[in-house]
Amino acid sequence: MQHRRKVSKGVIFYIISDFVLAGLGWFLFFFYRKFYIQRVPFSQEFFADVNLQYGLIIIPIIWLMLYILLDSYRNLYRMSRMKELVRTFVASILGTLLIFFTFLLDDLQYYPESYQNYYQAFFGLFGIHFVMTVGFRLTVLTLSSWQIKSGKVGFRTLIVGSNQKAVSLYQEITAQKKSTGYDFIGYVTIDPEHPNGLSEHLEHLGGISDLSMLIQEYQIQEVILALEKSEHERTKSILNILERHHHNILIKVIPDMYDILLGNVKMNHVYGAILIEISPHFIQPWLKFTKRGTDILTSLLVLVLFSPIYIFIALRVRLSSKGSIFYKQERIGLYGEPFMIYKFRSMYTNAEKLGPQLSSDSDSRITPWGKIMRKYRLDELPQFWNVLKGDMSLVGPRPERQFYVDQIAEHAPHVYQLHKVRPGITSWGQVKYGYASDVGEMVQRLKYDILYIENLSYSLDIKILFYTVLVIVQGRGK
Repeated sequence: MQHRRKVSKGVIFYIISDFVLAGLGWFLFFFYRKFYIQRVPFSQEFFADVNLQYGLIIIPIIWLMLYILLDSYRNLYRMSRMKELVRTFVASILGTLLIFFTFLLDDLQYYPESYQNYYQAFFGLFGIHFVMTVGFRLTVLTLSSWQIKSGKVGFRTLIVGSNQKAVSLYQEITAQKKSTGYDFIGYVTIDPEHPNGLSEHLEHLGGISDLSMLIQEYQIQEVILALEKSEHERTKSILNILERHHHNILIKVIPDMYDILLGNVKMNHVYGAILIEISPHFIQPWLKFTKRGTDILTSLLVLVLFSPIYIFIALRVRLSSKGSIFYKQERIGLYGEPFMIYKFRSMYTNAEKLGPQLSSDSDSRITPWGKIMRKYRLDELPQFWNVLKGDMSLVGPRPERQFYVDQIAEHAPHVYQLHKVRPGITSWGQVKYGYASDVGEMVQRLKYDILYIENLSYSLDIKILFYTVLVIVQGRGK
């Protein structure tokens, strides 16, 4: 826990420093522009310039938003200096272009009629900001790297496996002259009754069934899968456990020679053990930011502009049968966390007094008005509130109850992959199948939702939304 607080403080320090450096960079650029490009005599009016004063607040905010989009604020102890150098260079180019064309290009009264001055301004802003920012960042990351190599900082690591591969990996890592950041807590085995191999080096903590409990008890931060080829069929089930309950855990696996030849191996240390890193955060920051921004803007517009329709539907639900206007139910969302989903009630009250049941076209529990709502998906309109809250997205796999998630998992364990993203009001599977009438249809719909995740893009979201509107207009919802 102390290490995690240290990481959190390090990221906060990184953000504050970026803000301060961006403000200082703007101040130095303003000085450079006034006295080098414009050649204005220095006076006290320089400090009273409103462009300087407003810029000291607005410009750093712009830089911070850009850094967030480029995923600059992560665990400092896991960041590569070379990648951070490239990331900062790209961010500096993009930020300078944005600031130049937004704030500087039309500021003609400050420039003589010479394009050379525009080039001087652009490269001056870029050079000042980049040199200051990258210098600071590389210094911080160098200090972080030194803390890891000296053994002052380490990640609580658990090894899954106990055969020769696991032993060789452990010996290779611990034989390094400098620490690579692994703080080994123990290991678990496929067969808990035969804890051979690593028992001479580490404590045997149990089997795969104990994995989730051990991660919580020992506050594990990294898990290394060191399995033999004969044990590879268990890899998927282990990944499902880790990705379902522990999305902040960094997972690494020992590559086969086939992976190495294909170039699928990511190395964090030149002299360290070769491992493939499985990142739980597979959505690019810019795409996540764009999707969330679209979700917020669209849900706000729908809730405001369609408010008369909401009122009309609410009155019709009230008149259709006894019971509440809205229906809420617990569903499973992002990272397997439960949330309450909201709908206009389309069934008679106590429709599930005999337990969870899926609906069908001829379901007698659905009210006459409910059939109309479900045909045109009007019952889903309250979910724009879920989208605004952040429980859901406009497009994403439809959320299910834990009761049905467990049933689907018996036929398709990869159902937990859906919890990598926010569930949606509509999905590729929803467009193809509509409301699922049984678990078999849920499994069939799952294929399309997995394909959506594997091909996630903003253009695909737009396409699914277009087809959803088409389904609604044609009244082809179940």
